[in-house]
Amino acid sequence: MNYRRLTGLGVAVAAVSMMTFAARNDFGLGRNMELVVNMMRELSLNYVDPVDPDLLMEGAAQGMVRNLDPYTEYIPEKNMSDFELLTTGKYGGIGSLIRQKDDYVRIAQPYEGSPAARAGMEIGDKILSIDGEDALGFTSEQVSSRLKGEPGSKVKVGVEHLDGRREEFTMRRERIAIPGVPFAGWINDSIGYLRHSDFTEGCYEDMRAEIDTLRATGRLKGLVLDYRSNGGGILQEAVKILSMFVPKGTAVVETRGRSEASSQTLRTASDPILPDLPLAVLINGNTASASEIVAGSLQDLDRAVLIGQRSFGKGLVQTTRPIGYNAIVKVTTAKYYIPSGRCIQAIDYSHSQQGDVKMVADSLIREFKTVGGRKVYDGGGIMPDIKTEPEYISRFAMTLYALGFIDDFGDEYTRRHYGEKIDDLRNFSITAEDYASFVEFMKDKKVSYESDTRRALKTLKQAAENDRFEDLVRKFEEVEKNLKDDTAANLETYRKQIIETINTDIVQRHGYTAGVIEHSLPGDEEVRRAAGILADRSEYERILKEQDTQKK
Repeated sequence: MNYRRLTGLGVAVAAVSMMTFAARNDFGLGRNMELVVNMMRELSLNYVDPVDPDLLMEGAAQGMVRNLDPYTEYIPEKNMSDFELLTTGKYGGIGSLIRQKDDYVRIAQPYEGSPAARAGMEIGDKILSIDGEDALGFTSEQVSSRLKGEPGSKVKVGVEHLDGRREEFTMRRERIAIPGVPFAGWINDSIGYLRHSDFTEGCYEDMRAEIDTLRATGRLKGLVLDYRSNGGGILQEAVKILSMFVPKGTAVVETRGRSEASSQTLRTASDPILPDLPLAVLINGNTASASEIVAGSLQDLDRAVLIGQRSFGKGLVQTTRPIGYNAIVKVTTAKYYIPSGRCIQAIDYSHSQQGDVKMVADSLIREFKTVGGRKVYDGGGIMPDIKTEPEYISRFAMTLYALGFIDDFGDEYTRRHYGEKIDDLRNFSITAEDYASFVEFMKDKKVSYESDTRRALKTLKQAAENDRFEDLVRKFEEVEKNLKDDTAANLETYRKQIIETINTDIVQRHGYTAGVIEHSLPGDEEVRRAAGILADRSEYERILKEQDTQKK
């Protein structure tokens, strides 16, 4: 059976090879295609154990792109639903994140307005059954596959709430759209704020609707666009978003590739709705791709002040090509260039097949000019106009979160305060008594955590032992003995960061993702910095007229 399939494939490929050779005189392509088929045939017929030709082909396809760049990839039919979710932000299901705990899967977060949220499912709910089948021992993947399905179909889910009540919900699956704009609101009376998280299909319409709502109040004097940790997505959505802020017909991005089809200049196609409103854009090291096009174009056009850290530096454009049998290959086909003419790609993959992948050297970084004559640079991401230090994130607090202790305490807190509402999500915080309860809660918990200081001491101690510096070894042992980084000590050292992590968990249970973002605004230094610059018109204009960016 497998032999006949491979023989047929070999004949087809040989025919294609001959036509390719005749049309393009490309002997190398035909030779290599024949080698692949011959190798698959030999493995299928002669390998000591039976092999699956489909898996052989999948491995060969993945191998072809492995040494190109991280963005060129083979996507088989079985992975197309995940790819669709990535590009459209949509899937069929009940609309909830889930997490594994012990022998059950629990609701981690229902999306606002989703079938799960409307039915009454809550964070912490234990999933007991799905369509009458006992869910004890199910993995997250098993639960996810059973909850997803065709929009319009029904699913019955039995849960146990945190207060011990058991309930069964019958929900109709819907086309769940993960919002590209999870929050828009106000920093103060006149400065608006909008968080844009990805460039999936329709994110322009989402963003336009939120901006129209802010404009309708009549008090919008400045707007902060938050592109921190936005990994990008669809290029055309970026162009449409830029059309809200710059004149119609403005060239905002150019793509240059090997083929004529991959080389084009993209211009805004509609009149702007906010042609003069002062803008500030927040970026960081995870701002990439389409979000760099928006941020970089606004900077090149002297249309916004950029605040934060250098962006990621992804200046490569991908195009999807069908290759048969419902599979596709996502291919890097071009580089993009923003209005100043710079490409912000940080890593050179041009010789990746030879194993030579490197960052753009400082000596090759070139100077460009914005429309007003300010100096900007290529060679690796967008450098902000106002550079800030990244927010400190406690590794210990993140470890507690990763181990599930924050969620578990959030469940305990919710049980004690079941049915209570939080009226002011922005300023909510647990009390000192609540934190004391958390410290007590953690007493019997094992936390696999080692501070950077202790790890560095171990390295120094080992080096001293290797070099026979016995006095130094004894001193390092003494310092290590006095180092207080056990769980109890860390709960006090990182108290502020842990409290905020707990606050975020509890706010999410009452206000979803939008509530978490709103809660974070008062303590966000970069948001405050942006609001201050937008409120000071003379400083805002000075930056856009005079201030060059740093080279690196």
